[in-house]
Amino acid sequence: MSSEAPRTRGRTDLAVLGLAALVVVLADQVSKSLVVSALALGQRVDVVGDLVVLWRVENSGSSFSLFRFPGNQLLFYAVTIVAVGMVVWFHRAYAGRGMWLQLLLGVFLGGTLGNLIDRLRFGAVTDFISVGFGDSRFPTWNVADASLTVSLFVLLGYIVFFDRHPTEETA
Repeated sequence: MSSEAPRTRGRTDLAVLGLAALVVVLADQVSKSLVVSALALGQRVDVVGDLVVLWRVENSGSSFSLFRFPGNQLLFYAVTIVAVGMVVWFHRAYAGRGMWLQLLLGVFLGGTLGNLIDRLRFGAVTDFISVGFGDSRFPTWNVADASLTVSLFVLLGYIVFFDRHPTEETA
């Protein structure tokens, strides 16, 4: 195998990761922009009865409105740096094991960057999707939150249940 093949595969992996991240960031930012232009802060619009509601809120916490406390923005910037570092590490560690892994990493990165953009611009994240009945509702979320959560759980599932590559200690 020529040295050109791994280099081309590496560029393809990086392109898949980058394109996935870009698509998620764009979908996240466009959806948030549409909600901000259409709904006042706190306004709710039923989409599927009371089950699915567009509800514009500002979230100073993490995904799904968790960990909201005063002065937490620096913590979330630090968590973002760690998350981006983990994407870089996984990108290298899982290079050549399939484009779908790079796609997952890109979706995770896009979600991370989508919420970071809001924090930098507004000091809080715009959330707008609410699911539940009456006062029994799942915390409000957005495209970035969904991207982060789904990609993280799928990646963890892969690592725990399907990653059968031997480690250096067992090889």
